[in-house]
Amino acid sequence: MATMEEKIKRINELYHKSKTPQGLTKEEKEEQAALRRDYINSIKANVRSQLNNVSIEQEDGSIVNLGKKYAGKQTH
Repeated sequence: MATMEEKIKRINELYHKSKTPQGLTKEEKEEQAALRRDYINSIKANVRSQLNNVSIEQEDGSIVNLGKKYAGKQTH
């Protein structure tokens, strides 16, 4: 499996090729879409992981861990 760095490099290669007169083949367009979805899902997972480790101090001095408070709840 390719690393994220390799996937980003391939996304950029396909982007630059898409701007040439020859464009992308159907297979390359599908590959580009799959790589972009994978990249976005990776970013979402990283952000979600970071937010799950955020704690907020309430006015009464108690600490609320947002990851535990909102576990399983996702908004779209």
